[in-house]
Amino acid sequence: MLSFPLTVPQRRVAGAALACLVLAVVVLRQQGGGGSPPLRVAPLAPAAPARSSTGGRVIVVDVVGAVAHPGLYHLPQRSRVADAVARAGGLTRRAERAAVNLAAPIADGQQILVAARGSPTGATGAAGSSATANPVSLSSATAEQLDTLPGVGPVTAQKIVAYRQEHGPFTSVEALDAIPGIGPARLADLKGLVVP
Repeated sequence: MLSFPLTVPQRRVAGAALACLVLAVVVLRQQGGGGSPPLRVAPLAPAAPARSSTGGRVIVVDVVGAVAHPGLYHLPQRSRVADAVARAGGLTRRAERAAVNLAAPIADGQQILVAARGSPTGATGAAGSSATANPVSLSSATAEQLDTLPGVGPVTAQKIVAYRQEHGPFTSVEALDAIPGIGPARLADLKGLVVP
């Protein structure tokens, strides 16, 4: 067998061709799944407030009482009681449906109580008037909902809404005392019927 000695330029070309071949094999293996995928590191970002899948802010509510799965639930900010009850598995057969305002808006940190039939909060009084099963939230109730409270008319209800818009959500029921037209006697009447 005859062999021809390679000249220096031919050796360089052969070496470059071999290096290109090795590089091509490595690249093809990585792209074709033969090798391990490249490591990707996500950049660190500051923690952002919780957001729903639609991009809005998320609130947390506590659903208790006559629902299938009582507990804490994360909901989009402008949710209603119906949304929270649905997330909790819906009303049970024991639920006093007429005592739950499913259309009421909810606020972050609110507890939604679904009363059971025959419970003190869902019972009807001697005169046949239904007792308030879900206390009215001062931080999220509409003027119309506040107007249904004893001793609170449309004017006072609007004052409560205006106070909330100026000072933010109520932190206690006693904060109602700052609203003109609500004194200690009226505040005592509203205890148990309202929550912050």
